[in-house]
Parts: sequence; C-alpha cells; structure tokens
Amino acid sequence: MKKVHFIGIGGIGISAIARFLNEKGHKISGSDIKESKITKELENEGIEVITPHSKEAIKDQDFVVYSAAIKDDNIELITAKERGIKCLSRKEALPYVLDDKKVFAVAGAHGKSTTTAMLAALIEGSAIIGAISKQFGSNMRYETSQNVVFEADESDSSFLNSNPYLAIVTNAEPEHMEHYDYDLAKFHAAYRGFLERAKVRVINADDEFLATLKIDAIRLNPSTDITDLSMVVRDYQPFTSFNLKNLGKFEVFGMGEHIAIDASLAILAALDELPLKTIKQNLLNFQGIKKRFDILYASKNYVLIDDYAHHPTEIKATLNSVFEYAKLLGITRVVAIFQPHRYTRLSANLKGFSECFKGVSELVIMPVYAAGESPVEIDMKENFKAYDPIFTDKISRVDEAIEFDDEFGVKHRLDDGIVIGFGAGDISVLLRGNK
Repeated sequence: MKKVHFIGIGGIGISAIARFLNEKGHKISGSDIKESKITKELENEGIEVITPHSKEAIKDQDFVVYSAAIKDDNIELITAKERGIKCLSRKEALPYVLDDKKVFAVAGAHGKSTTTAMLAALIEGSAIIGAISKQFGSNMRYETSQNVVFEADESDSSFLNSNPYLAIVTNAEPEHMEHYDYDLAKFHAAYRGFLERAKVRVINADDEFLATLKIDAIRLNPSTDITDLSMVVRDYQPFTSFNLKNLGKFEVFGMGEHIAIDASLAILAALDELPLKTIKQNLLNFQGIKKRFDILYASKNYVLIDDYAHHPTEIKATLNSVFEYAKLLGITRVVAIFQPHRYTRLSANLKGFSECFKGVSELVIMPVYAAGESPVEIDMKENFKAYDPIFTDKISRVDEAIEFDDEFGVKHRLDDGIVIGFGAGDISVLLRGNK
C-alpha cells in the first residue's frame, strides 16, 4: 500500500484516478482550491480532502500527483519537493496507475467521454472516465479485473502514457494546440504514437487525418458502414437505432448521428472480447453521461437540457440532435444559452462559433468563462449579430425555469420550448440550481 496525495483532486479526470487507487487499496489524500460536489463525494468515500491548498496537507506520502491546473508556485508542490517527496504530473502518474492492466483506451477531440462510457457498458472491468457515467453514477468503476476502460487525454499528450492494449480514436480534429506549439505535424504525430502503442486499433476513417494513416486498424466509415439511422423518444428520453456493417441492428441511449458513430466504435472494439449477442444486450445498459444531452427537466411543452459542448463541431452536432428531438416532441422553439469557455478557444474558433448556432429560435450569450486565462478583446455583438443575441451576466434556475436579466436590465423567463445550455464552465451548476 502506498500513500498518495493528489493536488487538485476535485478535477473530473484526476478524481477518477484517485478513486481508482483508493479502491485498489492505497491510502489517498487530496486537496483543492475550494470545496466542490466532487470533493464532498470523495470525503464520503473515505478520502481525506483539504481545502484550500495548504502545506499541512503534505505529510509522509510516498508520492504526490498534481493536476494540469496546478502551477509551480503551489504551496503543496513546493513543500513536497522540499521534503524530497516524488512529485508526478497526472500524465507521469498514468504508467503507475495502468501498468499492469489490459487497457482499452479512447481518445479524440469529440465524443471520447461518451465512447468510453459506452465501451464501459460493453466490457466488464474497471473504468476511468473524464465524465460521470449515469450507468454507475461516477467517473470511476472498480472491478477486480485486468480490464480497464480508460478515457485517454490528448490535451497534454498524456494519452501516450496510457499503455493501451486497444486504442480507439473518435476523431483527430485540432484542439489544445498550445500544448503542441501550434504545430499540426507534432499534434498528428502524437495521435499516431498513441495508436502505434496499441495491439488493436479502432479508428473513425471518415476523419481527414485518420483516413491517411497506413497502419493495421479496424476502420469505421460512418458514411457507408452506418445505415438505417433513426431516432425515437420514450418518456422524453432519446434513443438512436442503426445498422452497423453486417452486424445487424443496434439501439443506444442518446440522439443523433454522432451517438451512432460513438456506439459503432465501441461495438467494433468489443467484438474481439465478447459475442455479438452480449454486445447488443450490454449496450442497452448505457444510460448516457452527465452534461451530455443531459435532460434536467421535461414536460409536454418545456424541456431543459445541459450539454458540455464547448467547441463549434460539438455544438453543431448536439444542436442537430436537439432539432430532431424537438421534431419528435412537436416542439418548434429552441433556445440556446452559450457560455464560451476560454478566450483562446473562442478566438481560435470564432468563425465556427458564429456559425454553429444556425436554426435556433433565440441565442443567449453569457460572459466568457476564462478558466484562469487573461481576457482577450472580442466583439461578441458584431460576431454574433446574425442571431440578434441576448446578453446576460448570469442565469438562475427558478423552479424548473431559467431566469436572467439582460444587459438593459430587462427580466427574462425561459419556461417553454427546448432550452439548452452549452459550455464547460459553471453553466452546468447554474442550470441545475440546487437540484
């Protein structure tokens, strides 16, 4: 048993690793800048958590793991180094966490959390996900098995340390380019390296870069391999059915073509491990993931949805699903609430953001969630003028409705049609209120 301390333990990705090692029998402690829902859950699971960061948190641990958000001047990191305690970034800690496991790793710019959760529904074993799977109500499931389904992260190239037996890549659209010195060749080389480390590879061959790879891989060509795509709503919950290659018909929780693609990648990955009949049956256990087309409230005339999408490609794909969902419910009004996430992402993809909301009845724009970044001057009114957007500083959940004051002090209440919030900041908390 090792004593391991996690600095920044409240993060969605690092908390899953802390949970995994805790279940494995290690003595885990952690800290974060402030208390959160995750830190409270971790405490309830028997993990000692200190907030805010304090040098008192560093005791006699065998090693310390710190999240990507932790800077060199963090008091705990400084204290640990002064005491000669080994300090590992999350990326550096992965070989220790995954070294003796049969890892089914999923990477990609979009859809990797959903695909990971789907694969976890198919394959028995542990799971470490960067989101909450509704199937098991956590970002981690622990089983005494060699198998680990793992969401591999390209944002800091840590997926290169994930020791994959099997590697899935959902797509390789450029994201987090600052880590790769804005060098596309370097970015693509990392994805190639991730795939080359695996014995079994499953790729979305409709992706522009993945299509060029000359490696042995199971290739999904969604445009030809997925047929008879249809969607249905049961008790306000969305489901997608489709035929995959010559494998027959599948049904999965969620709505839209991107859901069928994610499920198809998971199915193709599981075929070496399980009989087809078991795969079809296990896929029905998938119940979606928190913050992805997450229906918070639904009635005949009003539905409130929370979605983590924070890139134009993701928003566009989700909105296509929303429009289909609205059509099936007979609802004509779709209101999008957009909280941009990071100035770098907003400025780098401004054209995409200005185009991805086409078809919405109304667009409400919140201030940029900076995530620690310095502000960048962006004329939001000019860039989004096609939508005649409403600007607000903050939204609130009142009963089941969303209320806010616009920039002119006019009060608004959203309680009919479909209202969907987009963003990776605190919009999810605001949409949920105290619920």
